[in-house]
Amino acid sequence: MNYIISIFTGVLLALMVSLNGTVGEVAGNYASSVIIHVIGLIGIIIVLIATKSKLQNLKGIPFYMYTGGLIGVLTVIFTNVSFSKLGASLTISVGLFGQLITSIIIDHFGLFNLPVNKFNKKKIIGFSIIILGIFVMTIQ
Repeated sequence: MNYIISIFTGVLLALMVSLNGTVGEVAGNYASSVIIHVIGLIGIIIVLIATKSKLQNLKGIPFYMYTGGLIGVLTVIFTNVSFSKLGASLTISVGLFGQLITSIIIDHFGLFNLPVNKFNKKKIIGFSIIILGIFVMTIQ
């Protein structure tokens, strides 16, 4: 089930980059980021109300963990900029390269109190195939 959810997340990311990039081309990158995040805020408020969920006690969360929100804003702005020059598939593909490198480092060292998941020879093969695919896609 987690694999299906991850695939669906990839579909949503591709849609998000395409839609956000188009809004960015019309409204500008900064204004579109505000629009996109306000709509996202409204969306999560509706979900919280519909599911009768309450915000949990947030006192034990280290301050640096909240930087995910800032990272989200930067991600929208940077993908909008990239989208206008690279299109959806290259923006996603090159972004995937950054995600792979970062996630390998996080897993290998267990950063952010996550379990250690060492980078091994089997993963090198899969990683290499993905990198080769990204490289082929970027050849003009």
